[in-house]
Amino acid sequence: MSEPLSLNTKAILLLTAPLIAGRGKREKPVAPLASGEYTKFALSLQEVGRQPADLLTSDVDQLPDSCRDLFDKDRLKRLLDRGFLLSQAVEHWQTRAMWVVSVADDSYPQKLKTRLKKESPVLLYGCGDGDLLNTGGLAVVGSRNANDSLVEYTHEIGRLTAKARRTLISGAAQGIDQAAMRAALEAGGRVAGVLADSLERTVMNREHRNLLLEGSLVLISPYDPNAGFSIGHAMQRNKVIYALADAALVVNADVKKGGTWAGAAEQLEKLHLVSIYVRSTGTPSEGLEALKTKGAIPWPNPKDADDFEETLRATISKAPASPSQSELSFDVQQKPLKPALPRDASPASTKMIGRAVQTSSDPTLGPAEKLYQVVRSLIVGILAQPQKASEVAEELGVNKRQADQWINRLVAEGVLKKCTKPVRYVVRPDSLFGERRSTETTADAEPMGHGK
Repeated sequence: MSEPLSLNTKAILLLTAPLIAGRGKREKPVAPLASGEYTKFALSLQEVGRQPADLLTSDVDQLPDSCRDLFDKDRLKRLLDRGFLLSQAVEHWQTRAMWVVSVADDSYPQKLKTRLKKESPVLLYGCGDGDLLNTGGLAVVGSRNANDSLVEYTHEIGRLTAKARRTLISGAAQGIDQAAMRAALEAGGRVAGVLADSLERTVMNREHRNLLLEGSLVLISPYDPNAGFSIGHAMQRNKVIYALADAALVVNADVKKGGTWAGAAEQLEKLHLVSIYVRSTGTPSEGLEALKTKGAIPWPNPKDADDFEETLRATISKAPASPSQSELSFDVQQKPLKPALPRDASPASTKMIGRAVQTSSDPTLGPAEKLYQVVRSLIVGILAQPQKASEVAEELGVNKRQADQWINRLVAEGVLKKCTKPVRYVVRPDSLFGERRSTETTADAEPMGHGK
């Protein structure tokens, strides 16, 4: 997910996102459009040849009646007038190496569009290499309560997935999910975690930072990065886990109780997105036996990476050939769009909206240099004000030695300046980064005030 925010994504964020990260204490929030509300609105736009980006250049009063009459006009105007909040939220995410894509973007995972169609999450927030979301792999799920033998079994599954060079997909919840993910990562594998809550807190966990920056781990959520846990979110998140996978393995589940059961039963009875396997060794499980009566398949217990790969190949479900017209898939090339500013955003704030933390796509760069390019942007964002190297290390979730290496290179490149008494570092005002940031700070100083 390396491109800047598209105009469609900006409009969708304004309409649907709570923008928690940018909201001030005195800000009276307006209720964003719920998922169902947005889907209805987006389909009405699509029917008249419009797209969300058009809302940035047109007044709500100019919308066709079929679109305008769906919601209170004042509510739509207030949502679209949140440009400054959006600029704050996006800058906040960027300094944490987080990105956001919408269903209107080409970089949105194609498996979700083709499999979930109108039920695809409108937005995906994430951190890490988004390309992992297009690799398929094995989804491993299970309940939070797991004994030692089940955890060890799950570790073996995670290690085998890594040896087969397949992506492991799970929900990052305590118990089976985390056991599978940790084992795959420790074995040098690739992991995609789909969270139902607290994405930002998880991303900033010291244990995850290097893995995210190295590209072996990607964490995503269909919900605001600071959203708290809810059962509804957890249930909806299950669809995303299955839709990203080629096959799924349920390690344990309670009968007719809990998110693991609900997600697997929904796949077997209704969605049929992937083949559902259940653990076939160890202590028998009433929940797994019940899933078998619905069509789940006993896991064949592949002995090595080749057997594992053959199992996945034999069970990959045939995906729809292409998105249908009922999907929220706007063709942004269909007609030229005028560059548009949210109504209350200054030019400098709009630059913040469009600027994303990017991993270089230059094929001549090695992994270490690509990592440095990402970290470079992060450190520049952190050191808008002087800070110690130890403070930078803490912010990035790395050890001080690694932070010192990156900072010293940026000093040598003329991007950072070293201050003394005490020793601190700050972006040089005469560097390219410093010039841009000082301009933005000056332009935004009055409206942003102490809330920046």
